[in-house]
Amino acid sequence: MQVIAVLNQKGGSGKTTIATHLARALQLDGASVLLVDSDPQGSARDWAAVQDDNPVTVVGIDRPTIDRDLKAIGHKDFVVIDGAPQAADLAVSAIKAASFILIPVQPSPYDIWATADLVELVKQRIEVTDGKLQAAFVVSRAIKGTRIGAEITEALAGYGLPVLESRITQRVSYPGTAAAGTTILDAEPDGDGAREIRALMNEIKQKLV
Repeated sequence: MQVIAVLNQKGGSGKTTIATHLARALQLDGASVLLVDSDPQGSARDWAAVQDDNPVTVVGIDRPTIDRDLKAIGHKDFVVIDGAPQAADLAVSAIKAASFILIPVQPSPYDIWATADLVELVKQRIEVTDGKLQAAFVVSRAIKGTRIGAEITEALAGYGLPVLESRITQRVSYPGTAAAGTTILDAEPDGDGAREIRALMNEIKQKLV
């Protein structure tokens, strides 16, 4: 079972959007998937509740026992954790449970600086696991047509974690489909947004091989 934790202690980084879409993409790719909502605000649970027949199973674990609680859950190919903002104990628990840490970061200096504490926690865990834990940044809520690639990669380089080539751009279809309890993979499967989500999924899967 591979556990992908989508973490950033700063709010507004697009964690829930990425976590719900990544879980759905893995499911559409043929994997059995569980989405864990560790945010006490319960955004992923709210999203799942909009549709009675939402295909993604979502459970809430908003206590710092995620790593232990996942052991009691039946086998899934993937567990995706939607991390909680501003909660170090929940972040530590998610990091302990994870095979891969995905850190979404908006292309702004404030968001880049705000990841410092989380990166330190992740690096400590990488050291404890002798490098078995993998982690990477993904640029989130990028505005199309802006030059962000080289600049943000350079800005994040000092943290010593890779930056994925995939980019998640800002699109009205993300909040639009969330309000309907679905994803752009279902609403616009052949659209650019669905393609960028699948690219993110494939890049993570390649790193987990």
